[in-house]
Amino acid sequence: MQCNRRIFLQNLTGFAVAVGLGASGKKLLAMNIKGITSGCGNSAIIPRPIQVVIDDVGWWSGRDGSEKDEPYRTGINRNHVVADYQAIIQLGRALGIRPQAAMVLCEWDRENILRDLPESTWMGKEWDNRQWVGPWLEEAADLIRNNPDHFELTLHGIGHEHWTDGRISRAEWSTDDGTMRPVKQVNQHLDYYEKIMRQNQLGSFPLSFVPAAFNHGFGCTGDHSVSLAELLDKKGIDYINTPFYKMQNADEIENGLFGMDAGVLTVNRGTDLQNWDMIGKLPEGELNGPTCGMHWPNILHPDPERNSEIVKGWVAFLKPYNYRYETILAKDSLHFQKQLLHHVSTGIKIEGDMIELDFSETDSLGTDKGRSNLTVKLRNRDQKSFDSETLDILSLEERREKNSILYTLVLRRKKIQDKSFIRFSSLT
Repeated sequence: MQCNRRIFLQNLTGFAVAVGLGASGKKLLAMNIKGITSGCGNSAIIPRPIQVVIDDVGWWSGRDGSEKDEPYRTGINRNHVVADYQAIIQLGRALGIRPQAAMVLCEWDRENILRDLPESTWMGKEWDNRQWVGPWLEEAADLIRNNPDHFELTLHGIGHEHWTDGRISRAEWSTDDGTMRPVKQVNQHLDYYEKIMRQNQLGSFPLSFVPAAFNHGFGCTGDHSVSLAELLDKKGIDYINTPFYKMQNADEIENGLFGMDAGVLTVNRGTDLQNWDMIGKLPEGELNGPTCGMHWPNILHPDPERNSEIVKGWVAFLKPYNYRYETILAKDSLHFQKQLLHHVSTGIKIEGDMIELDFSETDSLGTDKGRSNLTVKLRNRDQKSFDSETLDILSLEERREKNSILYTLVLRRKKIQDKSFIRFSSLT
C-alpha cells in the first residue's frame, strides 16, 4: 500500500529568521513574503498569526523521574495544583485567545486501565494511580469544561514516553529519530487516551496534536506504509504542531512553515523562548515562528499562589504582537490555521485604490481551511473607508501610530474565486 502523503511546495522569498530544518541548517523558517505590498504611501500585509501552545499540561507530579526510568514530567520541584490550570485560562482570557494545552493524561486514570497498556507507563502491568485520584481531578476538569473559549485540550500523550520491561525510551508516538511506533500500538494509545478523557468527562477527542518530545516524522517512516498523520486523521485530528528542526523528512518540505501530510496540516513550531522546565521567569526575546510554544512551568511560579505574576508577564509580552503590522494573535487554533495558509499562500498587492488578493495557490492546497476568513492589515497616512463586492468586511479596527494609521480588516470570502478586491478611499 502506498503512503498517502501530499507535499505542497511554495517558492517563498523575502525576510526569514534562522531556524534550521535539521542539523545542516540549510533551510530557514520563512515568514510570508507574498503578503507584503506597498504603493502610493499605502502598504498592506496578510499578517503572520501567532498561536499559543503549552506542552506537558496534565501531570500532577512535577518531578523529573527520568533517572529512575520514570517520566520527565514537567521537571519542577512541586506538585501541580488546580491553580496551574487556572493560569492557562487566565492567560487566554487576558489576551482574548484560546491557548492550546497539550495534555498528558496517565495521572488522570481513575480506573487503572493503563495496566492493559504496559508500554505506556513506568509501572507497566502494575500500574497504580490511586495517589493522584482525588477531588482535584474534578476541580480541574470543571475548569476545562467551563472555559472552552480559553482552554483547548490538545493531544500530547498518555505517559509521554515508551517503556520496555520498565526501561524508558523516547517517546510515546515515535522514536528519537522520528520513526513511528507500531501501528497497532499507536491506535491503542489513541483509544486509551480517549477512554481517560471519558473517565473525566473532558469532552470530545482533540482536533490537534503535539508529538511527545517533538519526536515525529512527516509522511511514512521506517517500514510503515502509513504515516502517523494518517492514523491521527482517522481519529479526527487535522492539525499537528511540531518544530521542523527535529522532524524526520522535514527536508522534503520546501515551504518552511507548513506541509500537508495525508491532508493533515503540519506546522513548524519554531523554537521556544524558555527551557522546558524553567519556572518563575518572565519571558524575553522575540518569537521566531508562527507559534508561541512553551511548556507548562513557563507560565507558572514555584508558589502557585503567585502564578498570576508570571501570567501577567506573558500577557505583557504577547499583547503587542496583536498590534504590530506584521503579526496578529490567533484567537484559536482554527483561526490560526486559516490565517497561516493565507499568510503563506495568498498573494496581495495594491493597485491604485484597490487591494488585490490572489487565492489561487491557497485554493490548490487540498484543504478547505483557506476558503473562509482572513485578516489583512493596511498602513497609510490618511483615514480610509473600505468596501468590497467580493468580500464581506466582518470587522474593521484602526490604530493610530506616530505617523500613520494601521487598519485591521477581518474578511470573509463570498465566493470561491481566484481573485478578490477591496476598494479604499480617503475620508479627508
